[in-house]
Amino acid sequence: MATNNFKPALIIVDLQEDFCPPNGSLAVTSGRDIIPTVNKLLDLPFVIKIATKDWHPQNHISFASNHFNKKPYVDFTTIINPSNPAETYETRLWPDHCVQGTKGAELIHELDMSKIDKVVEKGQVKEVEMYSAFYDPLEKPRVSDSGLAGVLREKGVTDVYCVGLAFDYCVKCTAVDAAKEGFKTYVVGQGTRAVDPSVWEEVKEELKGKGVEVVNCDGDEVARVGRV
Repeated sequence: MATNNFKPALIIVDLQEDFCPPNGSLAVTSGRDIIPTVNKLLDLPFVIKIATKDWHPQNHISFASNHFNKKPYVDFTTIINPSNPAETYETRLWPDHCVQGTKGAELIHELDMSKIDKVVEKGQVKEVEMYSAFYDPLEKPRVSDSGLAGVLREKGVTDVYCVGLAFDYCVKCTAVDAAKEGFKTYVVGQGTRAVDPSVWEEVKEELKGKGVEVVNCDGDEVARVGRV
């Protein structure tokens, strides 16, 4: 009875070649190990299954190569709202990754694309970093909005389940924004890995504080999807 009011969505965040060993330019340790969990979740009757992709231009601001004398992972840059210079934030610089049209930007071949309903591309605006699959952190005004919240609402989604890469960046930000948009939100622990595994518990607590639960693939929260 209660399941009639339960309409779960699956968001697979940035499961792309550049984020996965062995050849990814920004490979997350053990990133490919999440594939069995992700494909298992794809077998469940989510009302919509969405894959997201970083889809950067070659001159994207997050690439250390686009900044003089800057190094990936250790250096940062300031993002300035193109429409409001008073609004800024700091972001980490990365190796070039997920450049539009390259092999590294492709979703990994082990992902069962026949079960994906929609692919959402993000990070196309060169001046702005966008970890979340929903929108960038700028608000006055917003620069990039993927329309994902509207897609979920059109399907009547109540609950969002997030997996993908990486737990401490794009998965975290996507889950936080899903909760902010009013969806009951979960991250399936076995379906994600972190760039920095040492921050796992810290990120888990941060998510909890923002209304997001990190759950077990074999737990009740996932089992409930199978009963839809």
